[in-house]
Amino acid sequence: MTLPATEPFRVVFVCTGNICRSPMAEVVFRAFAQSVGLGEQIVSTSASTGDWHVGERADHRTLTALERRGYDGSAHRARQFTSADFAGNDLVVALDRTHERILRGWAPTEPDIDKIVLLLAFDVAHRGVLDVPDPYYAGPAMFDDVLGMIESACRGLFRQLEPAIRPAH
Repeated sequence: MTLPATEPFRVVFVCTGNICRSPMAEVVFRAFAQSVGLGEQIVSTSASTGDWHVGERADHRTLTALERRGYDGSAHRARQFTSADFAGNDLVVALDRTHERILRGWAPTEPDIDKIVLLLAFDVAHRGVLDVPDPYYAGPAMFDDVLGMIESACRGLFRQLEPAIRPAH
């Protein structure tokens, strides 16, 4: 008897335009999963609350910051979060409290509201800080700083999820 394949754990990271913060989180989280052989068990995507940049590549400063740290964000194309994303994901990660508030308003059910978390809630180094700052109107150094925050928080999130996702041997 063949057992059905286990569905992967699906995480979507959400920010304003899906060209700076959420693509960073998507790429970093995917890299963490792949680095420990869980690339097939975890699916990492990202989306925006607004439609301004749908179809566009990530901001060039995002791509440069990612590349400097050894990540590849070149395949990313911005898309807007839809109500179908609640059903299609196990976890909806907001990059700041504005996104969290918007997502809670869009959630069709209580279980969908329960899927929404703030990324920095998983980062012990940033206790008390809830929002990943938007680097869009800042210089390249801010993109590097934001990527550092995202890496740290994604590491914390991954550490919490990994034991539940890792297949039993």
